[in-house]
This record gives sequence, C-alpha cells and structure tokens, in this order.
Amino acid sequence: MTLREDVMRAFLIPTLVLALGTIAQPAHATSSEVHVSAHAELGTLSVLSHRIKFGRSGTYIDYIKDAGQDNQVPFARLSLDIRSGRHIISFLYQPLEINASRTVMRDITVDDYTFKAGTGVRSRYSFPFTRASWMYDLIEGPNELALGLSLQIRNAILEFESTDGVGFRSNRDVGPVPILKVRGRHVINDRFWWGAEADGFYAPVSYINGDDSDVVGAILDLSFRAGMKLRGNTEAFLNLRYLGGGATGESNDDTDPGDGYTRNWLHFVTISLGFTWNAL
Repeated sequence: MTLREDVMRAFLIPTLVLALGTIAQPAHATSSEVHVSAHAELGTLSVLSHRIKFGRSGTYIDYIKDAGQDNQVPFARLSLDIRSGRHIISFLYQPLEINASRTVMRDITVDDYTFKAGTGVRSRYSFPFTRASWMYDLIEGPNELALGLSLQIRNAILEFESTDGVGFRSNRDVGPVPILKVRGRHVINDRFWWGAEADGFYAPVSYINGDDSDVVGAILDLSFRAGMKLRGNTEAFLNLRYLGGGATGESNDDTDPGDGYTRNWLHFVTISLGFTWNAL
C-alpha cells in the first residue's frame, strides 16, 4: 500500500550489516553491567493535517474535513531500554488507531468506489507499529548523546465504510521500515533532566533500487521531554511529540484494490505523561 516490502529489503540489508559491524567493535565503556529501563506514556493525540488518496483517479481526502478526524484521541506508548556499557538496545510498541464518522459533503472516491455527497461514512485509520533500535552513546557520564539505527514494522489497516453498509473499501499493509535514530539527555541536577529523541528517514526509492516506479516515503518521530526523579527507581516526565510522514507511490501487490496507487501524508502531535522504572 505504501512502500513495497521488496523495496524495504534494499534498505534493510545494509542497515543490519552496519549495525552488526558496529556492535562487534569493542565498547570503550567503564562498565559492562546491564541496566534495564521500562517506560510507559499516556496522553492525547491531535491531528494537525492528514490526507490520503487511493487510486490515481481517487479523491485526495482530507481526513479532518471529509472523515471527522477533528477530535483528540487517546495515545499510549510502551518501550524498554537495555543498556550495556555504551550500547543501548530498545524496543517500542506504539498502538495507533483513529475511528471517526461524518456525513460527506462531496463525492469522495476510494479506489474505484464513490461515496456520494450526503452519505454517512465511517473511517478507520489503524497504523500500530513496533520498533527495535540499537544506539551507541558517544559520551560518558550521566548525560547521553546516542546515535543508531531502528527497524520498524508497520501493520496498517485503512478502511472507509458507508453507514448503510453498502459501500466498503479496505487497504492493508505489513512491512519493515529501516530508520536512523538519535537520542539525547541532559541532567540538570540530582533530580531534574530534559531530553530529545528523533527517529526518521526520507527515501526517494526509485533512485535507490533502480525501479521505474516513482515511490517516495518519509517518517519523522520527534519528541522533547522534561522529567524528574521520584522515589526509589522511578521517574516521571512530560513529553511533546510530533509524528509525521507518509508515502506516495504505486504498489505491485495484486491483492490491492484499484490500481495500487496510494498517496498518504500525515502530521500528528501528542502530549503525554510518562513514567520510567529503572531496574537494579
């Protein structure tokens, strides 16, 4: 639906080679102890902009105006860090689903089906993902400046359905997305700290794999946070996050409805309260 799985393999192989080669090098660290930290966030997500098009003759749908994505929705995120010396391995699960409904004020075409103006339409945008990352901390001490790589697995289900049950279109996609990663943390004093984190990539895929189909994909997961130590091994933090990106291109998957063309770009903002538990 977005970037094809065979295209992602062109990214995945050199990404894993680079990560494994770097991990194999000795870490100039003062300690080889393993430290584990678990993080949980809960907050709200707001849609700043979200547009999608299925099929070259389809409508470029504004999810806010046409599909009712104009309310805040719950947001949650779970992650785990495992640190040994300067090497950091992290795992993330990010549920992401927006269900909305609206009476469309104009004809909208999804693939080869047209929902007529005045029709009640329910939309489902489900795009949860899991992400595994490796980072190397460039500095010693309590502060952190880590660079690395991530591999994200998307699991997308995008649906439009008329409330009378007559019209229905569903697009599904599962695939890997390799990403570059950077993370930093600055300790202000014994109790307070602030930090930032970014995962992202931009890929004009036709130039990379020599394909004659024009495919462009991008993602940016950018956050800023401020936190404080609580009792014991726990911390609390407030997080402001931007989630953006998308893809434009044509899939050769024969199971896709229509001609396989998709154009999907989004800009989300989340505000969340998070907690960290540092294992001994």
